[in-house]
Amino acid sequence: MMGFNPQLNSNGELHHLLTIEGLPRDIVLHILDTAHSFLSVGEREIKKVPLLRGKAIFNLFFEASTRTRTTFEIAAKRLSADVINLNVGTSSQSKGETLLDTVANLSAMHADMFVVRHAQSGAAHLIARHVAPYIHVINAGDGRHAHPTQGLLDVFTIRHYKKEFASLRVAIVGDVLHSRVARSQIHALTTLGVPEVRVIGPRTLLPTNVSELGVHVYHDMASGLKDVDVVIMLRLQNERMTGALLPSAQEFFKYYGLTPEKLAHAKPDAIVMHPGPMNRGIEIESSVADGRQSVILPQVTFGIAVRMAVMSILAGNA
Repeated sequence: MMGFNPQLNSNGELHHLLTIEGLPRDIVLHILDTAHSFLSVGEREIKKVPLLRGKAIFNLFFEASTRTRTTFEIAAKRLSADVINLNVGTSSQSKGETLLDTVANLSAMHADMFVVRHAQSGAAHLIARHVAPYIHVINAGDGRHAHPTQGLLDVFTIRHYKKEFASLRVAIVGDVLHSRVARSQIHALTTLGVPEVRVIGPRTLLPTNVSELGVHVYHDMASGLKDVDVVIMLRLQNERMTGALLPSAQEFFKYYGLTPEKLAHAKPDAIVMHPGPMNRGIEIESSVADGRQSVILPQVTFGIAVRMAVMSILAGNA
């Protein structure tokens, strides 16, 4: 008997998307398959389907974001939803209103779905516990905890280029300690049966218990990247760092920045990914970011289809 999963309704269908951890494999695959069906919408002259017509989707971004907020907005509009962006910096939150009061007031405006980004881990879970049963919540990133749609778009990208997961070696490189993206990627990759997930970084930027997530830990790029099929670079999360975790950005680039020389340890047809925004010359050299093995821009395109898939599935599950 599986334990209670706050993301699923009584029929075992997706009701909120809060984290990939604990999501059944068939639900993850259903999201990826649905996203694939939406890819063609972006190539049409009229880039809209009427699936969410009349639905009100509130983007609640309590933390700065360009890519995620914009792609959620595009995805919702392509599904014909009404999108309301809350500029939290100038909202009631800055006047002392609590998170749950903000949500209660927005619910009274007949919201159907909340897309939430917050600096505190667990914020989306908190909101999901307190909204009316007909409202769906999507976690667009909470603290260091999770960023499920980024994890989903990354495995969608991997499947697009590598076709299947069963024989892949995937390396995640850099600031794993502060990265909600890395946690979501690891859960997505292991759920889909990737046999070998590696994390590479200095000890100061890896969680002490990271191997408990089922990954192999490396501290140098040459051995960590050897024969991998996919290289995922992470952003250095300077805004979350406390204390001297890094000697300098230049030092980090010397040992962990992705250069053509380091990439040569991976398989010749390895793909290079990055969730963005990139720090060129620190996490990745421009010649690699813009090179033939890079799929960084397709990730952004695929992100719209994946977010359309998540929203349409949630809206279809009462």
